Amino acid sequence: MKYILSLFIICVCCSAKAQENAFKSSRFDENYATGVSDSAKNWYDKLKFSPLNKDKSIYISFGGEVRYQYFRFKNQDWGEAPIDKDGFILSRLLGHLHFHAGKHWRAFVQLQSSLASGEVETPSPIDQNPLEMHQGFIDFSSTINKDALVFRFGRQELSYGSQRLIAVREAPNNRQSFDAVKGMFSAKNVKLDVFYGYYVNAKPEIFDDVFNRGTKLWGAYAVINKLPLLGNLDVYYLGIDKNAATFNEGKGKEQRHSLGGRLWRSSSPFQYDIESLYQFGKFNGNKIAAWTLSANLSYSFNNTYAKPKLGLKTEMISGDRKKGDGKLNTFNPLFPKGAYFGLAALIGPYNLIDAHPYLELSLNKKMAFAIDYDLFYRMSREDGLYAVNGRLIYPSSAGTSKKIGGQLGAEFSFTVSKYFSLRQELTWFMAGDFLKEAGPGKNILMTGSTATLKF
Repeated sequence: MKYILSLFIICVCCSAKAQENAFKSSRFDENYATGVSDSAKNWYDKLKFSPLNKDKSIYISFGGEVRYQYFRFKNQDWGEAPIDKDGFILSRLLGHLHFHAGKHWRAFVQLQSSLASGEVETPSPIDQNPLEMHQGFIDFSSTINKDALVFRFGRQELSYGSQRLIAVREAPNNRQSFDAVKGMFSAKNVKLDVFYGYYVNAKPEIFDDVFNRGTKLWGAYAVINKLPLLGNLDVYYLGIDKNAATFNEGKGKEQRHSLGGRLWRSSSPFQYDIESLYQFGKFNGNKIAAWTLSANLSYSFNNTYAKPKLGLKTEMISGDRKKGDGKLNTFNPLFPKGAYFGLAALIGPYNLIDAHPYLELSLNKKMAFAIDYDLFYRMSREDGLYAVNGRLIYPSSAGTSKKIGGQLGAEFSFTVSKYFSLRQELTWFMAGDFLKEAGPGKNILMTGSTATLKF
């Protein structure tokens, strides 16, 4: 495998006239038909655009990704996990075929293989999923008075807004997808998606991620761009139905509705991303009343060396006020990005108050450095501490203090080329009073190295 990978890197780097389209997070958004008129195509261009008829309206495109990560933790899970002196390796392989049939039809199929090697404990489904059909959908596209209308059917990734609620889950080893139907409308400054689907549960065998009715997701998400004074506005409704959900309050069936809005601007030196939402519904026969408010404010000094960007993120995320009172106040982030507070992914966005100053530097066109510090408190003493995937790490009864701890993180990234990138991350988590009451409460040191090849 390593020889094939090395050969591919050499070949790609030697391809002088390869397609210039940038790779996107969702690979089905890439379009390589722009190079139709180029007659001097090399082998890589033909891989990206292979016409099947004379007018080139029917064509296929191939692509993929190879990613390796090495992690080493000291005092993993604040000293609860078995000692691992050597660390572990995560690998992810993605390969896709994109088929276009004229202006109206297309199909996209993507396979994913996520493997874990060297973990002391049994790998979770987020780390280990040997081989599955990650995506497989069909699109029908049309226009109405120059506005675009697309209907999508099949297994697909969903991603919205700042990915606080619905994300592709890029940082963890196994990206997430849904078996869904979706309608997408796009006008000049307006986009609207309406969807209904089922979450795809990762399972340990090959091609066993079958259709699952255990978790349903539906909703509508609208984006309005270029509003006077405000910038951009997202408004949305999201609904979820889970047969089995677990909170500090207990276990049971959950049906939850989320109404939210987001104001954001990313094009000027002063950037902001402010989001708020309210949740209601039923959990195990009890009422749900939860909420969150987040803000990310930053300023970029674009005319200064390294273009420093100074920012502050802060979040208030509701927790349960009192166990057994007939109400669940714990916020549910649904399907958020996996590395919510850094690659170490130690804490999830439940029952939380956090303040997060950060600094980003563009050292040159290929290298960047970032450093941040995050201070965490429980919103409510009557609720516990949760992981990113919603697992209850410690219940409310484990301690009385609200202070969880502080996390210092640093990241260095090097984009070697369009195809190949490297990233090094360091996280130091200083355990607070609650962690020391609930368990060993040891400080965590994590180092993570990532190498990614896309083609």
